[in-house]
Amino acid sequence: MARNSEDVLWDPPPPPADERLAYGLEPKQFGDLRVPAGRGPFSLAVVVHGGYWKAQYNLIHTGHLCVELAAHGIASWNVEYRCVGDVGGGWPATADDVHVAVTHVERLRERHPLGPAVLVGHSAGGQLALLAGKRAKLPVVALAAVSDLADAVRRRGIDSAPGGFLGGAHPDDAPALYTEASPFAQLPLGVPQTLIHGTADDVVPFVQSERYTAAANGEARLIPLGGAGHFEPIDPLSREWPQTVGAIREALRR
Repeated sequence: MARNSEDVLWDPPPPPADERLAYGLEPKQFGDLRVPAGRGPFSLAVVVHGGYWKAQYNLIHTGHLCVELAAHGIASWNVEYRCVGDVGGGWPATADDVHVAVTHVERLRERHPLGPAVLVGHSAGGQLALLAGKRAKLPVVALAAVSDLADAVRRRGIDSAPGGFLGGAHPDDAPALYTEASPFAQLPLGVPQTLIHGTADDVVPFVQSERYTAAANGEARLIPLGGAGHFEPIDPLSREWPQTVGAIREALRR
């Protein structure tokens, strides 16, 4: 039987990471580190999970992606962060958590043979990864990313997940807020970006990545996944998975 796009959410948990390490004092300021066997140094993917910026979703569903990256010789730092529903979660604390987790990579390098890094974010995590990439000056691979929050709220309404993430403010009433929080409004980011997006995505429309790439003036390239939905880019069992691995490898070479 064919595997559905969202099956990745209900897979059994991945094997435990090599280490679970705190990058801050809050309960959800931690990440899972996985390092391939061998001497290294190993390139590092800083992975930012999605889940509508909501607290009921966590880093477990990107753990399988991280296990598979290790099989390809790529270390991973799978980042957890405060979300809407957590004390202190929501904008801007959620984005600040991801930024601090990225800066923590230097601490990881003190103990592990880690080389160059790339940010990898899925869905809502794609929005966070793009913003963190601009701040940290790191390349980004954005998978089915919510790259334009104003467009998302106008399309889905103020009571949607993007609206809740920004405290219920409408883009017409708070344009400065949406400019600060939306990667589309932050262009140019000043770093290489690869967007991977299924053309049949019914969660984040493919056209959003098309518009973003067109506005990026050569900073970003788009890899369309014909007929794919929202979760195939992070599913190691999907036929699209090799394109995700290839994009991460290429970003690490840039």
